[in-house]
Amino acid sequence: MKKIIIAGPPGAGKGTRATLISKWLNIPHISTGDLFRKEIKEETELGLKAKEIMKSGELMPDEITVNLLKNRITQEDCKNGFILDGFPRTIKQAEMLKDLTEIDVFLNLNIGNETIIDRMTSRRTCKNCGAIFNVKTNKPKQEGICDHCSSELIQREDETMEVIQNRLKVYAEKTLPLLQFYKDMNLIKELDGELTIENPDFKTQLYQALGVN
Repeated sequence: MKKIIIAGPPGAGKGTRATLISKWLNIPHISTGDLFRKEIKEETELGLKAKEIMKSGELMPDEITVNLLKNRITQEDCKNGFILDGFPRTIKQAEMLKDLTEIDVFLNLNIGNETIIDRMTSRRTCKNCGAIFNVKTNKPKQEGICDHCSSELIQREDETMEVIQNRLKVYAEKTLPLLQFYKDMNLIKELDGELTIENPDFKTQLYQALGVN
């Protein structure tokens, strides 16, 4: 069983790497952001609250996030493990998670702010299927149109320059202390977030961190 956390600043590539790990280890990739976006799309009461908070780049209240996550990790497909993307983000959340389940490894992506800002302001997301493109490195075949479902590509409200800068500030203030929390538990494995997933060193580094062949 592998219970993994992947962490790093917003735009570090957590989701892309988590998706690959999910396929390699055959465990679900759980993004708290995706869980909230599902609530927003369905226009639930929780979704309406979450929409306003996500617009500002602030963190979601702990109790709401933990309850949503608890419901997800108790589902059948998580019996052999899971990879958490976007949670925990604070010491309090980490302590609440510790009460829910044990974690095997904490993967920390190291990456500079300049790279993050460039990646995120260039990102475009399909408003229908959620596929992600990049206007510099992963362009759609037709500008502004999703390759998969032909729907419109948009820049998310939380990926504008102003919100990104606020998210990086929030990350530095509230999330960086997590590193010491998990370091004290001897669970941290450092990864080079500047490496693209196409770089052979990325896979080697990741396999070593996860202890798999």
